Amino acid sequence: MRAARLIRMVLLLQTRPSMTAAELARELEVSERTIARDVLSLSEAGVPVYADRGRAGGYRLIGGYRTRLTGLGRSEAEALFLSGVPTALREMGLADAASAARLKVSAALLPELRDAATGAAQRFHLDAPAWYQEPETPALLPEIAEAVWDDRRITARYRRKDTEVERELEPYGLVLKAGVWYLAARAEGDHRVYRVDRFTAVAPAGSGTSSGTDDAGGRFRRDDSFDLPAFWAERAAQFARSILREEVVLRLSSRGARQLPYVTERAAAHEALARARAAGGPDAQGRLTVTLAVESTEVAYAQLLALGPEGEILAPSGLRERFASAARRTAALYAEADGTPDEPDAGEL
Repeated sequence: MRAARLIRMVLLLQTRPSMTAAELARELEVSERTIARDVLSLSEAGVPVYADRGRAGGYRLIGGYRTRLTGLGRSEAEALFLSGVPTALREMGLADAASAARLKVSAALLPELRDAATGAAQRFHLDAPAWYQEPETPALLPEIAEAVWDDRRITARYRRKDTEVERELEPYGLVLKAGVWYLAARAEGDHRVYRVDRFTAVAPAGSGTSSGTDDAGGRFRRDDSFDLPAFWAERAAQFARSILREEVVLRLSSRGARQLPYVTERAAAHEALARARAAGGPDAQGRLTVTLAVESTEVAYAQLLALGPEGEILAPSGLRERFASAARRTAALYAEADGTPDEPDAGEL
């Protein structure tokens, strides 16, 4: 740990004209006293670290010294390709590897190019989690990520509704979708998807044989034809279709038709709109009648309320009555606010 910190300190000083003890302490997450001890150790090892005294003082390398310790290790090189996803790196336990990789790349660049990484970071940032949610890091994510990197089989306990099941998995890849982590893994010869936050225990697999196993240490032979992005896109589309088990018929204004893909499942909305337009398009009042696939009437109620007066539910009748009742209650609220008494509904007498 200390050796890695000393290397990082040299790389930091190599990429900047000088740094104060406070700046080094902040970058390396140690105290200023530790920085002073590390500088002394570097000097004793022959690294020409010079201390400038005074208010504007700090530490710097002298004599054009350049370390040759800029070769990337495997974990650092792999983490470098994920450096645009800092939250994901931190959650998988790869933040230090990515930081070291970036420092080594910066140290190898010409002086006039060393601000390239900072310039890119100031202009582009990926914020993966969805709005209005506070993402939680699954406790077992680092262990699972390590198994993914090492191609090692794991024995895992997985929460499925009210029960737990145990599976031996070959972890192929991790996907971060709207703040939720998913594991793509091979189990019993098939590739499947698991939510990482539903794992309750993870351990290295036993020494028993498994399809595609390379060695007794638990490594498996990865299928080189496996394409994680393509696999995820296919499974995500299958999942979206599988949960849409009911249908709702509604009449939309032109504005409601534009809003529909933003309040419900997008692919289902586009398919419903395309079918309606192909079947004859809007009526004389410019309203379009669509048959929309939904997860349930309960979910449809919550989603389609966002359309307000731009959408009218035609079927099923029970859902239409819920919307009519909501409209009456809303009108009554506004009538009370305006000081105008509202006539009671016949069903409320």
